Amino acid sequence: METEESCRVVPFQLQFDKPLPSHVTMAEWNPEKDLLALVTHDSKILLHRFNWQRLWTISPGKSITSLCWRPDGKAIAVGLDDGTLSLHDVENGKLLRSLKSHCSAIICLNWEEDNHLVRDDCGHTSKYEDRTSRFFPPAPKAPRMPGLVSGDNGFMDDGEESFQELSNSSLQRFNILCSGDKDGNICFSIFGIFPISKINIYDLTFPLSREGAETTYKLLNASIHKVALSKDLCRLIVMCSGDLVVVGDELKDVHLAGHNEHGLHCLALNTSIFCDRKNELHQVAQQASSIEDLTEVVRTSLSVMCRQWSDAMHTFQEKFSSLSTLIIDHGIDSSPQEEFLSLLGGARTSPPVHQFLVNTLSEVGVKRISKVICGAGKELQSIVLDHLQPAAEVIGFRMGELRGLSRWRARYHGIGLDESLVNNATEKAGMLLVQVERFMRILSSVLQQYANFFNWLLKCIKLLMSEPSDQLLPYNSELIVIFLKFLYEQDPVKQLLEISDADYDIEIDVETMQRIRELVQFGGFSDTEYLRRTLAKEFQQMEISFREAFEMPFITVSRKILCEDFLPLCPLPSLSKAPSSMRIPTSVSYYEDSSKASLSHYTCQQQYIDYVSLQVPDESFSDIANCICIVRGFMHDSHCLKNGYSSLEAVLLYIPADYQCVDLSLYKDSQIVMLLNRATKRSESAVDGCMMIMHASDLPYVSISRSACTDNWTLQELKDSVAHLNIGDEKARTIPHSVAAPLAVSASRGVACVFAARKRALVYILEEDEDEVSDAE
Repeated sequence: METEESCRVVPFQLQFDKPLPSHVTMAEWNPEKDLLALVTHDSKILLHRFNWQRLWTISPGKSITSLCWRPDGKAIAVGLDDGTLSLHDVENGKLLRSLKSHCSAIICLNWEEDNHLVRDDCGHTSKYEDRTSRFFPPAPKAPRMPGLVSGDNGFMDDGEESFQELSNSSLQRFNILCSGDKDGNICFSIFGIFPISKINIYDLTFPLSREGAETTYKLLNASIHKVALSKDLCRLIVMCSGDLVVVGDELKDVHLAGHNEHGLHCLALNTSIFCDRKNELHQVAQQASSIEDLTEVVRTSLSVMCRQWSDAMHTFQEKFSSLSTLIIDHGIDSSPQEEFLSLLGGARTSPPVHQFLVNTLSEVGVKRISKVICGAGKELQSIVLDHLQPAAEVIGFRMGELRGLSRWRARYHGIGLDESLVNNATEKAGMLLVQVERFMRILSSVLQQYANFFNWLLKCIKLLMSEPSDQLLPYNSELIVIFLKFLYEQDPVKQLLEISDADYDIEIDVETMQRIRELVQFGGFSDTEYLRRTLAKEFQQMEISFREAFEMPFITVSRKILCEDFLPLCPLPSLSKAPSSMRIPTSVSYYEDSSKASLSHYTCQQQYIDYVSLQVPDESFSDIANCICIVRGFMHDSHCLKNGYSSLEAVLLYIPADYQCVDLSLYKDSQIVMLLNRATKRSESAVDGCMMIMHASDLPYVSISRSACTDNWTLQELKDSVAHLNIGDEKARTIPHSVAAPLAVSASRGVACVFAARKRALVYILEEDEDEVSDAE
């Protein structure tokens, strides 16, 4: 027997066996490149090439709870325990975007792209063109905040092109990133950057007809285990645990007979709006996500400008505040402005002013303060010209594009693009541009008056010290009077910039207001009070209008995602009794149905068949133990049930008693890869691992009767038709170590990574030519 095993060719060539710095909790192969992302026990992300060369390591600073690659492999999504979803560049691991769509830990991620090109009525390939690049240079990035570390503002702040590519969704196929958290919320983001929908499985109800009667069900105390979008984006399979209850006529929840236990369920959600309206959603997401990016540029610009100007004004006030102290010390009852006006009028210089100008301030001090304020002013002008104003202009253009789309009600009203809300947001974007232009005029005037005031002070200091002043710049006495009256103790620039002063109202003369009201008749802004608002307040109002305009598609799409079907799989221990370490290996995938793929009258949804696999917890049934279950055709079944028949099939596969399933993963061509541990004869504690692959389509499936699914657990129907797994008949390989989850399988590369004891990673090639492989292990 031993001789036969030693002579038999061992499947799955071992590519290498490498040590790891820490235990691995998650692992995902890149779908397009030979790259493997690992998450370690201490929440670090490591990216390795196939030859195990490490490219980069990053640490988000929070516990990592989920991981998923973008379909083109150029970015990776990371879910954190605080509900943050971050996107990182595959080239260097740098943060591309950070979203906060969840309030609790993100348990699972699934990123799927549409696998069919969009075609128009004439059969030509339809590709949405973003016209912004025709009229504008590349969009500006947010200015760097003084003292801010890269990535702290939720965006990349370097000059790399990866961020532009992420935002430019016209270069991508339409794709959806789906994320589920531990509170039962599922969020959908177009291109991973624009949230378009959010649902909670607690709120889902699913009316189903059973034996002529319709009953409405819902889940309580639910938590999500896995989500998987179909390849055409029409359906979402959700694996979740919870209590299945009946919704009565008076909306009172009553537990179903036979289902008063916490259980594992499979839900089928109708997400066909992503497929039916993908062209419209693509265009709206392209414009709206870019507008949100540019809004962040405006917000950061205002923050940087406010901080820099405040620092400059603090320097001025800190130095000139000593004059007030000197006036009080000399017992003079006057203000600094009055003392300066007396000096300007030619009166004798008072002792406190003389001491302040000659000793406290001095010529060097005036020049230093002048340099600080003028430098801050030039920096503000540079930020406006390079960041704020270009961003505001592109925002206005993109809102105009959305305004045009919103008027096509037949196509865009169905996804919630409301014409009146978009019109209001477009107007607010135009008002922001007016405010930016006014701010530049005010800033220029303020800088001019500060420069004039400092020139006068230098002249006064030279005269007091009896030094020649012929080389000094001239000054304007009238501007000095205006400065002392309006600018010495006031700061109009800060009032325009600071968010906390957003309620400050600017005084506008009656004649100007009358002209603005008259312009409404000629297409002017309907909101005639905009000149009374500061730049900061105008930005706040623009943000609110954008939020209202983009919230309507979010609400509309969310309402159109409904639960079509559910499948109660097996009971689970209640949340209070379940062990904290309990983990159920699950896998969901979609394969092309070869029997229907060649028939043109079948829809894309019908050409693919779904497979759901899971390890059945031993606690579920007393008479079912050490089994895995594979269910296929669940997505099809919701369509078939409407036609009076069921296509749902399932199989229970018994694993030999000395083996224990560690993890499993559906592979291409309806295959399933399983990772097992087996107790050896060397000692009671010695354990060897085993990896095997088998064709799931060849198993003896049993048709499931849906009429009894609400009264019995689905897997309980299969206990009399359990198939026994004979590992010797399958393609399997022994691993001389105990193995642990996760099992990382790459369908595109045909490789699998196994994590063994003593912190080791073993990479196997799944699809070698066995006649050429002679592994002596």
